[in-house]
Amino acid sequence: MAVERTLSIIKPDATRRSLTGQINARFEAAGLRIVAQRRLRLMRPQAERFYRVHAERSFFGELCESMCAGPVVVQVLEGENAIKRNRELMGATNPANAAPGTIRKDFGESIEANSVHGSDSSENAREEIGYFFAEIDIVG
Repeated sequence: MAVERTLSIIKPDATRRSLTGQINARFEAAGLRIVAQRRLRLMRPQAERFYRVHAERSFFGELCESMCAGPVVVQVLEGENAIKRNRELMGATNPANAAPGTIRKDFGESIEANSVHGSDSSENAREEIGYFFAEIDIVG
């Protein structure tokens, strides 16, 4: 098993409901260490640049709008198979289809307001982490 890093974003719908601590507790209970963390508010150009891979999709505008609706918590998670483990913890994108006990099933309000984002590959994790953090910000 490989120790790797992944980006996690606790989205505005979850920060609005003060769920950051509960979500972080799930990461840590699953063996993922939070090695960098920052609370910020995305502006529309930042959200559009971050989600540019979805620019041609019909949901792009709504996705960017929802990510700018309030503060987010961006963080780097580190651990054995962190990308896969985080995606298992998050559950399916649509909370209605997510498995019981996953973050999105327990906390997600809708497909847009699904409480968390996580990198889906090691390549995307590197790019997404670099979007928000310099190497000096990550303390292992």
